[in-house]
Amino acid sequence: MAKIVAGVAMSHVPAIGAAIDNGRTGEPYWVPVFKGFEFSKKWLEELKPDVAIVVYNDHASAFSLEIIPTFALGCAEEFPPADEGWGPRKVPVVKGHPDLAWHIAQSTILDEFDMTIVNKMEVDHGLTVPLNLMCGTPEEWPFPVIPLAVNVVQYPPPTGNRCYNLGKAIKKAVESFDEDLRVLVFGTGGMSHQLQGPRAGLTNKDFDTAFLDNLTRDPVALTKIAPLEYLRESGSEGIELVMWLVMRGALNEHVEEVHRFHHIPVSNTALGHIILENR
Repeated sequence: MAKIVAGVAMSHVPAIGAAIDNGRTGEPYWVPVFKGFEFSKKWLEELKPDVAIVVYNDHASAFSLEIIPTFALGCAEEFPPADEGWGPRKVPVVKGHPDLAWHIAQSTILDEFDMTIVNKMEVDHGLTVPLNLMCGTPEEWPFPVIPLAVNVVQYPPPTGNRCYNLGKAIKKAVESFDEDLRVLVFGTGGMSHQLQGPRAGLTNKDFDTAFLDNLTRDPVALTKIAPLEYLRESGSEGIELVMWLVMRGALNEHVEEVHRFHHIPVSNTALGHIILENR
């Protein structure tokens, strides 16, 4: 039987990918950012997951305003890096795990989640930057990845409660898969930030800290945050935090927080990171 052993969450700021790609990680501005993930890399090396489910949002790379799936599950053999305007990032092609992905699709759809099944998809910084932060810059990613894209770009996004319950459905699906796999779940995006308008550059450390606290001890409280509250308290892009709730829903009720990191600013955003292990 497969099992989910841990969850991680982190921001996927595109400027982090640019810093990595352009050899700027040793600059004073970037040193504290990457230092916050030194423990995480060592932790992941010891964990040795067999597969990861990465919950992220597409930034008009695989999808556009023509087709906007609320939840899109990647079931392909591989997912090449997308060209986001400067050519594809020079990162490894993401290898998929079709057997588990199709099993999750079947299980969640029969549990009445309307998953879009995707058999061809390019992945952008929303997925590759978190892999860099946790895995560094290897020639190949150390495990297969199942991408799960969530619409947090075009209104209306799914609620935090819907995302949390999707996580629970994914947990059920994984635990009914008849192969002995250790599965890691990523929640990506956030934390507080706004990229446009009069409030561009907004960050809210108090909101972020409370979110991190409750992610560990009271995730149900987080499911009650309405989209308008995310907008007001954490900026227009703070809604990305609902993707962290997919990760949290996929874990056990009781978890152990083994690492936390929060840093402001990264580009014009607040960066957050947390590692939770099932207990």
